[in-house]
This record gives sequence, C-alpha cells and structure tokens, in this order.
Amino acid sequence: MIAALLIAGAALAHAVWNIAMKRAGTSGTTFIAATLVVGVVALAPVGITALIAAPPAAGAFAPLVLGSAALQLAYFLLLQRGYRLADVGVVYPLARGTGPLLSVVGAVVLLGERPGPVVLAGAALVVAGVVVIGLAGTRGGEPSHDDAARRWRGIRYGAAVGVVIAAYTLWDAAAVTRADLDPVGYYWASMVVQLVVLLALSVPRERGALMRTAREHPVAVVLVGLLSPLAYVAVLAAYTLAPVSIVAPAREASVVLIALAGWLLLREPHPVPRIAGSVVVLAGIALLALG
Repeated sequence: MIAALLIAGAALAHAVWNIAMKRAGTSGTTFIAATLVVGVVALAPVGITALIAAPPAAGAFAPLVLGSAALQLAYFLLLQRGYRLADVGVVYPLARGTGPLLSVVGAVVLLGERPGPVVLAGAALVVAGVVVIGLAGTRGGEPSHDDAARRWRGIRYGAAVGVVIAAYTLWDAAAVTRADLDPVGYYWASMVVQLVVLLALSVPRERGALMRTAREHPVAVVLVGLLSPLAYVAVLAAYTLAPVSIVAPAREASVVLIALAGWLLLREPHPVPRIAGSVVVLAGIALLALG
C-alpha cells in the first residue's frame, strides 16, 4: 500500500513538473542547472540529515553516487540532443516505452527478480499504452526522404534514451536495495554532483545565464526544482518496498497524466489515441497491482 502511494505521488509530481516546463517553453543545460540549484538547496536539510543519521560506507557510496549522476546527466544530454535532431513524438514514446521494458528485463537478469505472468502482462500493457500515447502526435501522410531520415534518428535516439533510463533505474534500485543507501541522502548527493558538472559546462560559456533563466521562468524553475527530485526520491523509496519489475512500469502512470493535461489544458490534438493509450496503461497498472 505504501509503495502504491509513493508511486502515485511520484507520477503526479512528475506530471506537474513536466507540464510546468512545457508551458514555460524552456529547456537546456542552464535551465536544468537552475532547477538543480533549487533542489539541492531545498533538500539540503533532509539530505544532509539523512547522510548523518545513516553514514554510508565510503567505499560503496562514492562510486554509486558518481555513477548515478553520470547516468542522469547522460539521460538529460542525450534526450535534449534527440529532441533537437528528431521529432519529440518519436523520441519520447520510444524512450518511455523501452525504458521500463528494459528495466523489467534487467530486474530479472541482474537483480534476480522473478515476476509472474500477471506482472509481465501488466508491464507489456504499460509499455504498449505509452507508445500509443506518444505516437498520437506524429505526422501522418507519406513521409519525404528528410522525414524518413528524421524518423530513423528519432528511433535511434529514443531507443538510446530508453537504454539509459533502464540503466539508471537498475543502478539506483541496486543502490537503495542492495547497498542499503538512504534514498534521500543518496539522491541529494547525486544532485550535488550533477549540479557541479552542469555549472562547469554552462557558467563559463555564458555568464549570468543562470540568473537570467531564473528571472525569466521563476515558476517553472521552482516547480521543476522541487517536484523532480521529490518524485524520484519517492520512486527510490518504492524500490525498497516493491520489486523493480513492478515499480519501473507503474511509474509511467505519469505519462497518462501528461497526455490528458496536454489535451485538456494545452489543447493539444489527437485526443482519441491519447485516451485509448491511457486506458491501456491503466489496465497494465491494474495488472501490476494484482501481481
């Protein structure tokens, strides 16, 4: 029950910060760095307290935190590049579909989980529903040569991002379950490393960009900065209570909320496939709950 509440809360928080960022119409290294400043500062009291209350073994902690930060940054940079070179409507559904699919496979192969047929069926439905939702906005008609090339780039980048999603999912799940690291302290330390790297990449190139981004998009920076780490910490906590093969696909409920908000709030087109895909995802989540 607690795991289900954590997953539901994470999905809601994830949907809200994604919608806030989309409505702000901004992204990029500087924006993410600004949100990390908010997250690192806001979570510092609980993050530091968690690390003091349960001091991690230095030999395991540092490599796991550095690996987590590297994978999170790889996800961000690869996703941003995919969005620049291909259609979001191709990259996003493939990434969010292959990510949980590979996470389930990895949980079986690497973590020794043995999900039953109901859980596997539920995971498959979630992945299928996510792809249906994501492909709702893709272009119709006969593609030109350039469109076809762009579509294939989207497929390659979407699949690559999905691999990174699965990698950080399994890495972080192992950190909080096998290495028994506190989710809050562990992810706060990972955010600190991410922030240091992004500041090193962005600040020297354009002085004042961080403050300008914060002034231009204060609501989005605060919402993403607070809700993104809270959502992920809730997922990490859920890993300590339920198998990765259940949590990884179940957290994709956020895609349903984002799709519905895109239709109802942002007036995005193609509501029928979005609703159909949402029904498929919810059916998959129901099977995961039964499993």
